[in-house]
Amino acid sequence: MKPVTLGVIVGNRGFFPDHLCVSGRKVILKVLEEEGIRAIITDENETKAGSIVTLDDAQKCADLFKAHRDEIDGILVTLPNFGEEKAIANTLRWAGLNVPVLVHAFPDDITRMTIADRRDSFCGKMSVCNNLTQYGIPFTLTSMHTVDPESESFRVDLRRFASVCRVVRGLRNARFGAIGARPAAFNTVRYSEKLLERTGISVETIDLSEIFGRATRLQTDDPKVKAKLEQIQSYVPTKNTPGEALTRMAKLGVVIEDWMAENRLVASALQCWTSMEEFYGVVPCTLMSMMSNTLIPSACETDIAGAVGMLALALASGKPSAIVDWNNNYGDDPDKGVIFHCSNLPKDLFLEASASQEAAPQMDYQAIIAGSVGRENTYGTVVGRLKAVPFTYCRVSTDDLNGRILAYLGEGHLTEDTLKTFGGYGVVHVPNFQRLLAYICENGFEHHVAINPSLVADAVYEAFTKYLGWQVYYHH
Repeated sequence: MKPVTLGVIVGNRGFFPDHLCVSGRKVILKVLEEEGIRAIITDENETKAGSIVTLDDAQKCADLFKAHRDEIDGILVTLPNFGEEKAIANTLRWAGLNVPVLVHAFPDDITRMTIADRRDSFCGKMSVCNNLTQYGIPFTLTSMHTVDPESESFRVDLRRFASVCRVVRGLRNARFGAIGARPAAFNTVRYSEKLLERTGISVETIDLSEIFGRATRLQTDDPKVKAKLEQIQSYVPTKNTPGEALTRMAKLGVVIEDWMAENRLVASALQCWTSMEEFYGVVPCTLMSMMSNTLIPSACETDIAGAVGMLALALASGKPSAIVDWNNNYGDDPDKGVIFHCSNLPKDLFLEASASQEAAPQMDYQAIIAGSVGRENTYGTVVGRLKAVPFTYCRVSTDDLNGRILAYLGEGHLTEDTLKTFGGYGVVHVPNFQRLLAYICENGFEHHVAINPSLVADAVYEAFTKYLGWQVYYHH
């Protein structure tokens, strides 16, 4: 993912000390650079200390931001002193970028409270936020009302805000690929393309017959096929998989990859059974796992809405997401459960071989449907146990009856509790899990959920609710 770029507004007010803006600007730019965030800011010679005070300053800054609208992912408003509330609000309105906004205020030093050094940013932040509310401009706050920008607290806020910006930027104008029809037995993965389109998410479709046709035309010695075969064999152990099945996977992978590149798609969802096995002779799970592992999420059973949740989590964290089933209880513990898929889970989420040779990821056959389509037609799953880490879960769904997008999310832990089973699996601990499960059932959510080995629920919640306008349940 490309680095985040922020437009920066340094607030100032005429009768407050200018030197605070000079030093404050330097500190903010230093912290942004250290955090790997690019800044677009008015030149310090263009306005007083490079701050925004007057109507003319606001216009200059707005014009600068508009000139860089394709680069700017969010805007940081920083207040080294009280700040000119109208100038800040006008800058944001005239720039018209419609990106996330973070409002930050410097703290006062109680040993320097004379007219020469007092900031009053504590108070000025309220005035800025009041004006942004009047202007209808949504904004994000730091955890502390005033905070030293060099502190860890502000750096955490900045990283979270960068995650918010990535989610908003990534979902607006995102293009998803739906490969194949929804499996007939899965009404649960129905969704509205039109509601997603309204929020900026497009869906490109292709029939499995086209995918199969293109794959069968490829020659085994095609350089692309050979390269994809090498990628597959180096991704997970394949010693138990027939060579013919691996070649079929390689051809399928080339076709899907080319189609996605041609259509500029950032994620996909596949009809993974049973047409795939009956008429092509493999499962696509390893290919899906490989895509997800490189932050190009791929969801099972043509679950496009599930892929949206996967992408949101990956954008927020920079780590691969998986799609799983909330699948089983774990004994009598009400706050634990088993998550599972057949599986297409990304390799980075599994236990490493050094930790457990038995539970490390490897290619196998799809045990659930092998009995109906033949084991020889079901090679290509990635099986193993998920590593014990904190995780965020997220489910996106379209509420077609009420014309809105819904979601729920929260955080939990993958545990080391004993479990022997097949597929890709893990034991989870989710606080108040029974309340979450009741919410899922009572509100008609799907059995699929996206997970990510990170704690980014706050950022995703902020992006979904404040900037995308979705209705979200945040489980605690």
